Amino acid sequence: MKFGVIVFPGSNCDDDMVHVLGEVMGQEVVKLWHKNPDLPGFGPGDCVVLPGGFSYGDYVRAGAIAQFSPVMGAVKEFAASGGYVFGVCNGFQILCESGLLPGVLLRNANQQFICDNVWIKPVTHDSPVTAGLDLHRALKIPIAHAEGRYFADDKTLNELEVNNQVLFRYCTPDGKVTPESNPNGAARNIAGICNAQRNVFGMMPHPERASEEVLGNTDGRGLFESLLAHVAV
Repeated sequence: MKFGVIVFPGSNCDDDMVHVLGEVMGQEVVKLWHKNPDLPGFGPGDCVVLPGGFSYGDYVRAGAIAQFSPVMGAVKEFAASGGYVFGVCNGFQILCESGLLPGVLLRNANQQFICDNVWIKPVTHDSPVTAGLDLHRALKIPIAHAEGRYFADDKTLNELEVNNQVLFRYCTPDGKVTPESNPNGAARNIAGICNAQRNVFGMMPHPERASEEVLGNTDGRGLFESLLAHVAV
């Protein structure tokens, strides 16, 4: 499986993602500059990753300017053709701003930047990145964001629930979804979602920061393993 990690001005998690995909997961991975108008060499079985960071300094709104980068036109075409697209943190924000995922990421409820380890619970097997995860086991994954509060109107939220598009919810270490376990005030404790076609995924926590034994936490590696196993079938 080939991965492409897009680099926007202000991206700062691109090298982390490249390292995990290439060195830890053993996959082919290349960096893609945001001014590239196309994605040469990428097919439906490949994945484009939008990493974390502060694209364009988060001016106007997180992800609001990056959605207009030339590469995003190619990303939309790639997703429409069935290619996999995975946005983490700022990448999730960009996917929502570009319309590839519903909803928006707002300022954290406490109006402060949050950098912490949190617990998230996978709530469905019906997506490539969660198909191989244990739905009864909470995952400890780092977050680092100021605009991570997922929001959508009730109609959209209900559609996400009915269509089984919610991938992760913030929870306690033992997997209970509670108001107290919600670090940023996200609607319905939502930490990650996918599109209706199940090939575009977005989440605020950083699985690439929890994928190596040397870091003392490999909970995030399961997402990448799940995606690779799904594609290999």
